[in-house]
Amino acid sequence: MSDKFSRTQMIFGHDGMAKLKNAKVAIFGIGGVGGYAVEALARCGVGSLDLFDSDKISVTNINRQINATTKTIGEYKVDVARERVIDINPEAVVNVYKLFFLPETSGEVDFAKYDYIIDAIDTVSGKIELVLKAKEYNIQIISSMGTGNKTDPTLFEVADIYETKICPLAKIMRRELKKSGIEKLKVVYSKEPPITPAHVGDFVLDVPQNQKKRRIPGSNSFVPPVAGLIIAGQVIKDLTGYKK
Repeated sequence: MSDKFSRTQMIFGHDGMAKLKNAKVAIFGIGGVGGYAVEALARCGVGSLDLFDSDKISVTNINRQINATTKTIGEYKVDVARERVIDINPEAVVNVYKLFFLPETSGEVDFAKYDYIIDAIDTVSGKIELVLKAKEYNIQIISSMGTGNKTDPTLFEVADIYETKICPLAKIMRRELKKSGIEKLKVVYSKEPPITPAHVGDFVLDVPQNQKKRRIPGSNSFVPPVAGLIIAGQVIKDLTGYKK
């Protein structure tokens, strides 16, 4: 009998779908990358999703974030994402946490319950902390590298962090992970050199208070989403044990 996941089951089989239904995945950062990762996981039947993000949707998110529309401006990203996931799969368990993840807030997260962690946040200290927690609890993790100031979505690939090149964020991560004794990390990154963004002129960027000191990159509708979909695809294959 056909159901909403029957086409997916044709690829991953009954056992694979059972693994996805029983999986618990934590997604940190529900923006341009993380939002699309959540979308794909929901549409593949992942049974439990925990969403972490303290931000509300702003008008500047509309150009690239799947949950951002003129109707959702001002709402919490995790709340909008949860509603969308339940619309896709009412049987899914979706927990939301309005948390800005940093080393000092990591104690608020129960990592022991997760099968997989998706790192789609921007703060380096937070990204490093997620990797350390994944190692401590023996959880699979995949981390997104830089997607801003880029225009070629075909240059993304999955690799170990120590095999990356060109990406400025990956360079920083390699250095910091080496200091922390981390020998490997699965990442999605792009070999495309980032462009220098044009001056925003009179535009006022709506930036969360906790990110005011960050240099805000340019973005578009077709690069961050691709990274998110690649991440979700890798997670699905890892959880099901799929080998082509």
